[in-house]
Amino acid sequence: MRQDQEQELSSFIDIHPHVISDDEGRYPPAPLFGKRSDWSQERPSTVETLIAQMDAAGVAKAAVVHSSTTYGFDNSYVVDSCNRYPDRLLAVGSVDVLAPDAPATIRQWAGRGLGGLRVFTGGSTKEFDPSELDDPRAYPAWELLGELGLTMCIQTGPVGLPAVTALARRFPGVPIILDHLGRPDVTDGPPYEQAKSLFELADIESIYLKLTPRIMGDSKKGAATPETLFPALVETFGARRLAWGSNYPTSEGTLAEILATAQDRLATLSDADREWIFGGTALSLYPQLADETRVARAV
Repeated sequence: MRQDQEQELSSFIDIHPHVISDDEGRYPPAPLFGKRSDWSQERPSTVETLIAQMDAAGVAKAAVVHSSTTYGFDNSYVVDSCNRYPDRLLAVGSVDVLAPDAPATIRQWAGRGLGGLRVFTGGSTKEFDPSELDDPRAYPAWELLGELGLTMCIQTGPVGLPAVTALARRFPGVPIILDHLGRPDVTDGPPYEQAKSLFELADIESIYLKLTPRIMGDSKKGAATPETLFPALVETFGARRLAWGSNYPTSEGTLAEILATAQDRLATLSDADREWIFGGTALSLYPQLADETRVARAV
């Protein structure tokens, strides 16, 4: 690791770790779609474990993403956990945006400390179904997100990008983060024609990309290389629209190991670009992480 990278450790911000309680009586599992994820049972990580991992890795703060495949729409554990460490953590939860009472539910969770939302359309426990994304029943929830200034993460694959595009154009005031870059196929290598639908999102400035271990691994598959893929993403979207997320503990390894891999993959980028990806963009998406008054209120 270069000396300048070592000096930046205290500014690292992770926008995609998860936490799982070890008290199932207080926080009972009720997974979305009725199937609990394997990782949440094999590698559960309490908030105390996450904080210890962050300390060991040199990660200063995190926007902690609710585990829908463990708790469904019950954000209690992620909210309670992040409220215990308001100087370091912010909760990103999930709400049924199609429900008639979605706006009221969002306000309720926001009042308890929720700082962002996520729509989980599929993943490890279910095939992607983007039908709920650009659904008129969800529009009141999206309008409220704009009113409250909340960011929305979307977990989908390439099949969902048309719906994401429609939402971004309809609600331009709501920042949208694509989890795992929307899972593009980059194995064809430069100019990455198989990921064309992803790169075509570049002109929609409210769409951001989350760089997680999935794309770090894919960057070395087939004809893809980190030296061609990540500069292409920066050139197309700008580093200010890219942010690092560990996906810990869903992805195997310690948080320090996951971060080290990300640093290695992004080593060819400029210092300024890496500063945005490893921290600056996170603060623009979740300014509450830099809000000292929020910490004072919580204390």
